[in-house]
Amino acid sequence: MKSFLTTTLATGLALGQTASAMTPGFSHHHMAKRQIDHAAILASTSSHIKAYDIPVPIDHFHNDTRYEPHSDAQFHLRYWLDTSNYRPGGPVIVLHSGEFDSTARLPYLEHGIVPVLTKAFGGVGLVMEHRYYGKSFPMETTSTENLRFLSVEQALADTAYFARNITFPGLEHVNLTAGAAPWIIYGGSYAATVAALSRKIYPDVFWGAISSSGVPQSIDDYWQYLEAARHFAPKGCVEATQKLTHIVDNILFGGDKEQIDKLKELFHLQGLENDEFGETIASLGGIMSLQSTMWDIEEDSPHLGYYCGAVTSDAPLFASMRHRITRARHFVSVGGYEHQVNELAMPLLNWAGIVRFNLRDALKGSCKGKSARECFSNRFLNTDETSLDWERSWKYQTCIENGFFITGTGVPKDQLPLISRAVTRDYAAWHCPNLFNITDLPNVDNINKFGGFDFSHSRLAHLDGAQDPWRAAGVHAIGQKDRKSTVSEPFILVDYGVHHWDEFGLASGTEEQDLPPRQVVDAQQAMVGFVGEWLKEWDAEKGGKHTKDTTSDSAEADEL
Repeated sequence: MKSFLTTTLATGLALGQTASAMTPGFSHHHMAKRQIDHAAILASTSSHIKAYDIPVPIDHFHNDTRYEPHSDAQFHLRYWLDTSNYRPGGPVIVLHSGEFDSTARLPYLEHGIVPVLTKAFGGVGLVMEHRYYGKSFPMETTSTENLRFLSVEQALADTAYFARNITFPGLEHVNLTAGAAPWIIYGGSYAATVAALSRKIYPDVFWGAISSSGVPQSIDDYWQYLEAARHFAPKGCVEATQKLTHIVDNILFGGDKEQIDKLKELFHLQGLENDEFGETIASLGGIMSLQSTMWDIEEDSPHLGYYCGAVTSDAPLFASMRHRITRARHFVSVGGYEHQVNELAMPLLNWAGIVRFNLRDALKGSCKGKSARECFSNRFLNTDETSLDWERSWKYQTCIENGFFITGTGVPKDQLPLISRAVTRDYAAWHCPNLFNITDLPNVDNINKFGGFDFSHSRLAHLDGAQDPWRAAGVHAIGQKDRKSTVSEPFILVDYGVHHWDEFGLASGTEEQDLPPRQVVDAQQAMVGFVGEWLKEWDAEKGGKHTKDTTSDSAEADEL
């Protein structure tokens, strides 16, 4: 749900980026282009953090016909363990990895939110992998039949089974199972929804949970994804994108094949169908990349800045595009903006230039040997059932219950969209009938019945970034009623924050003045505060004594 969050857009935009998550539902096709260097992550991870696995049942629900034919077999669920901060009586802090290979989450275990909490309370820290991701595949292939055990409820049952049955290597003499020790589960993006549901459905197992950028309201047609960009991206960039997208749509829906073909050629995307074209220029252009902005330069993406600078410039930014200015002026005119040709021709030309350069890099890199259509169209997604591919797993989840298909058609008619209206729900969900033979709409009620926008539970914290594209599917969605933040149910909106910014931390040796930003420090320290109160409640109910390590906390404060 690095994440559901994540949805249904084909983009090659964040090439070279690590997985910032969600990933709930939007066409993770673009995420597939990301070059997440697992080997480099492992090489930079401290030697005391090690991978283990535990056998868990493939099928937790033998009375549910949904999972027929049932299985009595087990599979190995991977987890990464850090006991370096453990003190007797300390809690277990679980970070769920969601829809990614758990290796991508190791930075959070070493210098992110996990050590913030384990150092404060002497806890065990671990990253738990999600079934059907990373090294935790129950089946040898990802055929539709073999994917039948991939569901949120099965994944939740894994977390409970794990907590009830685990014996940690090196701590075999200590009973740290749920009930004997307090378990706090944290997740960012789709994993945040897993964390929240784990607390609500298994309250006897998880003493508390923290949901960061969670998406408890599953939405089939998630046109709202770009509302964050509309509200929070630079105003001039938003207005230019709306007008340029309107020009594109006026041509695409105008029915003049010659004009349509010439427009696609301007972007070097000839041969793409209209829906493929509309999605690709949005994702390769840059307006989709708000989610990838981050306070840490090691994780930040420059694409939104590059894009907004390009479409608000009145100068040609690409030497190789200068000779096409006459064509750009022509398209602005025939696209219905003949009175703003001087204002919009250069932004259109620069937009096409950005798309061309990102396309060039993709076709030389992750899509080498493929055409643009093969690289970016949903119609050319991975059909190899023998491939244990996270993308197939996630796309299956979007089809059965998660949804989050990003469209242009869903945008209200009285509002200029930021992505072409040629991007329909049928195209965004093309993989459902064509890869998995799933023709029904996703059963979003499997998730929403637990509260959706109103999701709440004791000792469950909700944190969201004010500018997160996934905010519209969560408890902090604009238009939802505000809540009072309490110790039992913290309700925190991180100013200027985007996608689970509080999960990140700075690696040793990369410290920089004023980083993390104040609002992230405040959010992380708020977590230390309310988790401390939750542990006091545990002590009062179960017996024991949890104290905050003020020496460690003081040292961390000095570093920040």
